[in-house]
Amino acid sequence: MDIRRLTDTLSVSPQIALSDLPEIAAAGYRSVISNRPDGEEAGQPTAREVRMAAEAAGMDFRHIPVTGGAISDVDVTEFAAALAQMPKPVFGFCRSGTRTTTLWALAEAKTRNSESILAQAKAVGYDLGGISERLHMHRPGSPVLSCTVLIVGAGAAGIATAASLLKHRPGLGILIVDPSERHAYQPGWTMVGGGIFKPEDTVRPMSDVMPEGVRWEKASVAAFDPEKNEVQLKDGRRVAYRMLVAAPGIKLDWAAIDGLSESLGHNGVTSNYRYDTAPLTWRLVQDLKGGRALFTQPPMPIKCAGAPQKAMYLSGDHWFRKGRIGSVAIEFHNAGPVLFGVKEYVPALMAYVDKYRAALNFGSRLVAVDGPAKTAIFARTTEDGAVIHEKRDFDMIHVCPPQVAPDFVRTSPLANAGGWIEVDEATLRHKRFDNVFALGDAAATSNAKTAAAARKQAPIVAENVLAVLDGKEPPCQYDGYGSCPLTVERGKIVLAEFGYGGKLLPTFPTWMIDGTKPSSLAWYLKAEALPPIYWYAMLKGREWLVSPRHGTKAA
Repeated sequence: MDIRRLTDTLSVSPQIALSDLPEIAAAGYRSVISNRPDGEEAGQPTAREVRMAAEAAGMDFRHIPVTGGAISDVDVTEFAAALAQMPKPVFGFCRSGTRTTTLWALAEAKTRNSESILAQAKAVGYDLGGISERLHMHRPGSPVLSCTVLIVGAGAAGIATAASLLKHRPGLGILIVDPSERHAYQPGWTMVGGGIFKPEDTVRPMSDVMPEGVRWEKASVAAFDPEKNEVQLKDGRRVAYRMLVAAPGIKLDWAAIDGLSESLGHNGVTSNYRYDTAPLTWRLVQDLKGGRALFTQPPMPIKCAGAPQKAMYLSGDHWFRKGRIGSVAIEFHNAGPVLFGVKEYVPALMAYVDKYRAALNFGSRLVAVDGPAKTAIFARTTEDGAVIHEKRDFDMIHVCPPQVAPDFVRTSPLANAGGWIEVDEATLRHKRFDNVFALGDAAATSNAKTAAAARKQAPIVAENVLAVLDGKEPPCQYDGYGSCPLTVERGKIVLAEFGYGGKLLPTFPTWMIDGTKPSSLAWYLKAEALPPIYWYAMLKGREWLVSPRHGTKAA
């Protein structure tokens, strides 16, 4: 073997044989990086064969294949990340060692001058004079970050996709951009508002859920530039990518309702859609001995379309159990035309509407809230098309805010006419940019925007992204699955599971859980099983019941 020591932590070599791996390990190397594409030369060992031999010898292995003369900034960043993460010292190879040395040199250029780098490479036999200009361009202070896969958003969809990608391809260069310092299990906030969960149990530090091996840039996105395969950050930096996965979530537009931002959290105005006000919902419910309680739902789309009425059911259940249901006048104001969009679940829900004596007001959209006066204004369209405004006094009001795509999405080339990221509903691939995928709340799909939907979408997107990286077509399809566990009373849930077109897609046989009827087992699933499934399965790439089948729509 022709091993050349570049630094104390990295040596390079021309192509090696599988039989060389035990000797390399015996020489003290703890990791191996191959920069040679498979099939480049007859008789060349495959990356999989090298991985198996390296791991059998007790060494870590990464495959970062590059083509001479076509090394990208993404390749450089991925190589640098591997060097930083892998046990030292590292042994790298390609056909002659030049590509490995070039990757090292370009990575070094971010912190050192080009002259010293070229001299160091030349000292071990590699003349890199052909990239001297590029080395100068990579000088310290360069505003460009790069990665193989850029994931925008570290919510449920983004983290789950990263974990799934790494499950299928360890060592993949993934960068996640998200400014948040904490990660929230948002489906739990309805339960906080019903006095079942503690708010602190629904959040964790973002660093705790970030998959191992992923780089996290704590920053906000300003703009997408898919023509250049770049994203611009608000601090002025740019991120170059090979593949983009957009999972930026949804914007809660509190300001769209006049007076709501000023009133929220005071004078009986609450919402389970915020971490800090969900506990207030439960306090207001407990304290209300009589009067009028309003519950609102804005026009679609919104995240978890069942959440506004879940708040009503859990509140009504408490007042029913305390013998106050006759003293509290419950009104549900829904901007839409129906209680729930999938008719099979409506009979069970209507039974609880009747039980809690709730008055249903369809086509009634909240437009203003006056907290100190405890009044709400609703816009209602009459049969002849006229819009009238109605004032309702309240003692308590639970508000679901209108929701739109984030600002930087709505103004981007990725957006459709409605402002959502334009994707094929089956593959979740962008309709105009082949190396862009989107999932979660911001994607322009007609499914319910729920965490359950993101859980099903993430492994599909991951496998499709990897296929496109390998020059293939996306093999997996999404059937629109979403789940809405409607908490109709403490201890029982109507488990709505459905896909595109309202097709019922139950996970369990009806003898176990009949989703069209209230179920104690579904309550157990929601209250006891789903939180650990979220934290320890979905966010860790463990795809229980959601692994996609290739060539068909997801099961």
